[in-house]
Amino acid sequence: MNVAYLLREGFAGLRRTPLAALTSMFSLFLAVLMIGVLARVGFNLYEVAEFLKSRVEIEVFLEDIDRQSEREIQQRIEEEGLIQSVRYVSRDEASQLFQQEFGMGGEALASLNFLPASLKVDPVRGATVAQVDSLSGVMSRLPGVADVRFNLALLKTIERRTGQLAVAGGALALFVLFTAMILVFNTIRLTIYAKRDLIRAMKLVGATHRFIRGPFVVEGVLQGGIAGALSLAVLVGGFDVLLPRFVSRADMLGWPLGEWYFLSGGLFLFALWLGWAGSFWAARRFIRDDRV
Repeated sequence: MNVAYLLREGFAGLRRTPLAALTSMFSLFLAVLMIGVLARVGFNLYEVAEFLKSRVEIEVFLEDIDRQSEREIQQRIEEEGLIQSVRYVSRDEASQLFQQEFGMGGEALASLNFLPASLKVDPVRGATVAQVDSLSGVMSRLPGVADVRFNLALLKTIERRTGQLAVAGGALALFVLFTAMILVFNTIRLTIYAKRDLIRAMKLVGATHRFIRGPFVVEGVLQGGIAGALSLAVLVGGFDVLLPRFVSRADMLGWPLGEWYFLSGGLFLFALWLGWAGSFWAARRFIRDDRV
């Protein structure tokens, strides 16, 4: 099939139904733009949630045991999975930290050196609340461990809110994508209807359904490509140029995988796929003997 013919007919299809094509492209533009905004904002919210979770330490308080036993406990904890780091806090260091936190009023209590030695355990990034809770249970059963404490309520809140935002964002994205595909579908259907006499004539001279469908599919892909390029220009320009002028520290927002072109390239390919899927769906359904 001649590529030049497909492109020529694809652009001609855009001119035949300009209002429907513009409506379809605008819908695809909004869909891809919204998906891009949700992806970037969602990625940064995930990064913040993971940072907050990483700041929640597990404190393992030790009984009054000798230093060798403390080292053995630390070694056993370090051998556990999901552990990023373990830091030992001696009784003297715990008293100094107590005095720093409570100021002059805590000097008398700090001098008593009543605080136990402890281990500050940092779980690996990405560990779930259930995994951290299970890990704390394992550590609490070790001989020589007096108590294990961490902010379970905060971790549960962070994980629950993150899950809720992911579900809401995913539902919104699916709704927008479905709407965009329906508009592409209807645009291609109108184009097919406008060319129904020509399509009948092509069938009479032996043209295959695949040959007839080709220009309509290309038209949908062109719609997706144009809409995708415009949405990416707005997305990159809005986040990296416009937003930092009005919102302080907005330039600190990161891109997934560290660079803008990963997300942008994925979104552009996704826009092409949306245009292809909607047009192929319409062309396959309506270019039949009983339809056209």
